[in-house]
Amino acid sequence: MENVILIVHVLLAAAIVALVLLQQGKGAEAGASFGGGASQTVFGSQGSTSFLGRLTAIMAAGVFATSFALAVFAKQKAVSVNDAGIPAAEVIESAAEAQKELPVLESQQAVQSETDIPVAE
Repeated sequence: MENVILIVHVLLAAAIVALVLLQQGKGAEAGASFGGGASQTVFGSQGSTSFLGRLTAIMAAGVFATSFALAVFAKQKAVSVNDAGIPAAEVIESAAEAQKELPVLESQQAVQSETDIPVAE
């Protein structure tokens, strides 16, 4: 299901890019207002502005919905990672404290005492 939503998300994003590139800029309307034959176009006398604008808004809503769905899937995967055997922070901290309590060999103590570096306790 996640792969299907991801594919739809990518297709919607590509469609938005195409729709934005198809739309005309604000300056293109001035030339059409002097009798450019706009009433003979496919989208009517108003032009393609409202149609492409609505279609872009619908595609943007679709991208928002698929983004939200993908975020929900990512949250579910993040919760399931905790069940995968990764230790909790408390376990890691207790293991670090237990490691500090391990005995140190006499040769390591002699090397540490000869250096000027203070020993962390």
